[in-house]
Amino acid sequence: MSEPNSETPAAPQAPDTDLNVAPKATLTSLFWLFFQMGALSFGGGLMAWVYREVVDRRRWMSGSDLMSGIALAQVLPGVNITNLSIYVGQHLRGALGAAVCMIGIITAPFFLVIGLAAIYAQIDSIPWAHNFMAGVATAAVGLVLSVTLRSIRNDVRGIGPIAILLGVFIAIGVLRWPLVPVIACFAPISVALAWRASKVKADA
Repeated sequence: MSEPNSETPAAPQAPDTDLNVAPKATLTSLFWLFFQMGALSFGGGLMAWVYREVVDRRRWMSGSDLMSGIALAQVLPGVNITNLSIYVGQHLRGALGAAVCMIGIITAPFFLVIGLAAIYAQIDSIPWAHNFMAGVATAAVGLVLSVTLRSIRNDVRGIGPIAILLGVFIAIGVLRWPLVPVIACFAPISVALAWRASKVKADA
């Protein structure tokens, strides 16, 4: 007669959990985040702020996903940051999230612009006001440049994408060619290169 197995079965292990996974974004947190951006931003540069908050701090989205949203926001008609807020909200919480983010980003500027427009004629003649705006504009350019450099580092790899980047920069920034024809020519080539790169990566 065989002896009963004296080994006790091992206790089921808990599934591995990723400690770096961020909690799901709530509608309240989305509204408050974009409301703060709309209320506290000066001179632009919000793309960099969105990247830092959504990707670096809260980890709601990956860097590549947000960079895709930034590209889409710039291509589509309308204000870039409003388009991006809609993209982020839709990506995280669907149509309701898109509406919440859009309302959050435009609420404070709507009332602030109305109030500032009423007193702009009075401060327009003050010299320091123009110096202040020039300083804010310089800081905004720095923020936009930081996002641009991060995008180049993460998403622009290989000779083809670099050639597209330089071609668009020279055509629009140096030669001052019209924006729409330049994008209409370069965008299909860029998309084809990206599709080919993804196919090669999948086959590897």
